[in-house]
Amino acid sequence: MISDPPAEADLSIGDLATATGVGAATLRAWERRHGFPVPHRLPSGHRRYDQAQVSAVLDVVRRQHEGVRLEAAIAATLVDAHGSDGNRPMVPGERSVFAALRRRHPQLTPQRLGKPMLLALSWAIEDEFCSRALAPHLFGSFQHDSYFRAARRRWDDLALGARTSAVFADFNGGEDVVSLTGPARVHLDAGAPLLREWAVVCDDDDLPAVLTAWELPGQGHVKEADRLFDAVWTVDRRAARDAARACTRAAYDAGAAWAPGLLQDLAPEPRAVQVDAATQTALFNRVLAYVDRQVRR
Repeated sequence: MISDPPAEADLSIGDLATATGVGAATLRAWERRHGFPVPHRLPSGHRRYDQAQVSAVLDVVRRQHEGVRLEAAIAATLVDAHGSDGNRPMVPGERSVFAALRRRHPQLTPQRLGKPMLLALSWAIEDEFCSRALAPHLFGSFQHDSYFRAARRRWDDLALGARTSAVFADFNGGEDVVSLTGPARVHLDAGAPLLREWAVVCDDDDLPAVLTAWELPGQGHVKEADRLFDAVWTVDRRAARDAARACTRAAYDAGAAWAPGLLQDLAPEPRAVQVDAATQTALFNRVLAYVDRQVRR
């Protein structure tokens, strides 16, 4: 049953358009694509808005004028409003690194890779990018607690120089754990997209890199070394930022206390940067060395 909107919600979508300078058709498109602004509904189905939504739309417009893209501006505005009534607003955007890269960077063609190759590529990115970046935002998705335990020593070291470091898995204990000596551990409930993904994300001004891989379904009885993934990787700066945003939104959904502030930090578009050929060659050489080591076992 549709309840009556509060008395202060007396603005039509036309009134909201007039008050904010954003056309009614644009507001409807924002609502359809991003779930914002959220109207109160009359029994007739007509939208009604209050003054808080006027302020929110104006805030989004201000952020856009500062160069923030629409989706990031909406997310930052909703996070700014968080805390006034204890409710967690639903933040728009991808919660899947793989989906974010495939949707926003369609030029990245997935490659069908086995687990040994993914391990080699992950280690190479961690060594050539994550460990050398000055103050990166680092994220890793490990699917299961046991997989993270096998990599914990590496990630404890990587976290020492990171501005942000967090890892995702179905951790035992089911809670966000902030460690003084390692990355924050974010527990993911069943159904979270990142539980199906393998990801290494280094969001850095000079050494950006991201690897993400989606595990093919139906491999419950496949030997560990034979697991297959569709993988994409890149050293594109904007792709790394999109991946970092997706990880932060997943952490936000999981209730991580640090996620709202980081969503705001990641809202601006990064400056364009081209990773030099020498660094890319070093990454490729490192991958070859790790693959060779895997083959020799």
